[in-house]
Amino acid sequence: MTSGIGATAIAALAGYAFAKLRFVGRNALFALLLGLIMVPATALVLPTYLMMAEIELVNSVWAVILPSLLNPFGVYLLRVYAYDSVPDEMLEAARIDGAGEFRVFRSVALPAMRPALVTVLLFSMVATWNNFFLPLVMLSDQDLYPLTVGLRSWYLSATIGNGGPALFNVIVIGSLVAIIPLIAAFLLLQRYWRGGLTIGALK
Repeated sequence: MTSGIGATAIAALAGYAFAKLRFVGRNALFALLLGLIMVPATALVLPTYLMMAEIELVNSVWAVILPSLLNPFGVYLLRVYAYDSVPDEMLEAARIDGAGEFRVFRSVALPAMRPALVTVLLFSMVATWNNFFLPLVMLSDQDLYPLTVGLRSWYLSATIGNGGPALFNVIVIGSLVAIIPLIAAFLLLQRYWRGGLTIGALK
């Protein structure tokens, strides 16, 4: 949950900046972002591990949370959505009324970007909840294992005969329980997928 919310917040700030702010190197940074989307996440696990080892965060929850905060696809999606759904006239009107840049983003842009924000939040939550390889590499303490890695440990124990059929039953139930939070999140957030939030805002 922490990774999903954090990744969505960072993607919203970056996507809005790419879409509506003018700064030096914007196009070059966005081209780099598009390049990052094409890099498989598994290819970055080893460099990420080396970085986390340098700052002594290996075998901690932060070794899994911090890399999950970066979501290039989420930034791209929110940039495209903000470019079309947030009218420049509304932003200029807010600035003329004396609103600072962050208040413009919070009060004007964020409500208009809500459907895309929910989409990115769900994508981020599913990706972090189902993440297997990164926690497997980063964590060695079984008490810190997420469900994906924990279920694998149970499965390995069951296949070598330590627990037998009873442990397989627990694995099946654990797999079912693992998808319940994702289903609940989808059902709770689907009502926010509403388009046309800025229709009629301009005359």
